[in-house]
Amino acid sequence: MRIVLIAETFSKNMGYLGNILPKYLARLGVDVHMIAMDLPHYYQMKDFKETYGNFTDSTVLPPGTVERYDGYTLHIQAHKRLMGYMRIVGLWDKLQTIRPDIVQSLPAIGWIPLDASLFKPVLKYKLFTGSHTAASCFPLAKRQTPFWHRERLKCFVTRTILGRLVSLATEKCYAPTKDCAEIAWRFFGVEQHKVEVMHLGVDTDFFFPAISDATVQERKALRQRLGFGENDVVCIYTGKFTEEKNALILAKAISQLRSMGEAFCGLFIGNGLQKKLIQTHSSCRILDFMPFSELAPYYRAADIGVWPTNESTSMLDAAACGIPIIVSDGIVYREHVEGNGLVYKMNDLDDLVRVLLHLHNFKERKQLGSFGSEKMLKEFSWYSVAKRRLKEYEAALSSQRR
Repeated sequence: MRIVLIAETFSKNMGYLGNILPKYLARLGVDVHMIAMDLPHYYQMKDFKETYGNFTDSTVLPPGTVERYDGYTLHIQAHKRLMGYMRIVGLWDKLQTIRPDIVQSLPAIGWIPLDASLFKPVLKYKLFTGSHTAASCFPLAKRQTPFWHRERLKCFVTRTILGRLVSLATEKCYAPTKDCAEIAWRFFGVEQHKVEVMHLGVDTDFFFPAISDATVQERKALRQRLGFGENDVVCIYTGKFTEEKNALILAKAISQLRSMGEAFCGLFIGNGLQKKLIQTHSSCRILDFMPFSELAPYYRAADIGVWPTNESTSMLDAAACGIPIIVSDGIVYREHVEGNGLVYKMNDLDDLVRVLLHLHNFKERKQLGSFGSEKMLKEFSWYSVAKRRLKEYEAALSSQRR
């Protein structure tokens, strides 16, 4: 079987679906190809330079790149802007050369799935898509508006109509959470019976708890190097320092806990507009963005993972490293938190302080963290996700043969 995955962007420094799913599919013995454009992740962000600087720019591969990477073949194509959105240049020629049996478009709407659906009748592959827009990032999903409302009509014209055309050519659309699934069929035109919830995974090659002598010593040495004491409760946040993510509220909560005599500290890994304000809190240490494969020791060196607003794949990685996580009630999907984390009222400083205090107890953190790492290994590993996807790809091809 030959599988092609198509995404807008690709970066070797990121641990996203477009990097890790092809790696684990290739380990299952299939011929896997990844196609992406020569653009950095989050290129569309207004404050891209302030947040990422050269971190992602430096990882952009030139168009025409074809290389073996992590067991699969990576193809980087040029891009062009058409009707305000980026389109892959030469996608038809590339697919015609590869001749895939399965094409997995990571988005369900946009030029990538639309082109893939148009090429399908000629190249005769089975097409799958995905939809990863969560309710916390999509205001229309949280508002009751009539169909003729201006924003609903705009969504219908720009997303729903084209999304339905793609859906008609699609076998399934994978959504990582229930709210992503609902948005796919309510707003993006995906036929409801074709939407399937399949959560994202953890790359267990890197993310695992500190249980060996080597990782326990690594944890102690790293905490010492970062200036944290043995009894400090270190809270870690990784990602963008934007108002939307609001990492600043964690820094404020830690300062408030310190004023109460509690030995809490903060470790922030990333960058963004809130960085200067976070730096004003002396008990917080800031490190710049780093490749995802280097993050695991920092999760293992911490005691609690905190993501104050919306979803992040880093939550899964942190849980796999054996630390409890705190998320906001703005997140609809919480299976990755149940039994191994706590929920606080989003952007409520006092409530975040209350929840952090609950995890001051070492035994409580240990119990939650151990449960989380076992759950990630058994239910959320990319290996298990890849096996499930491959089984469904094979079923689609079998039905075609019959």
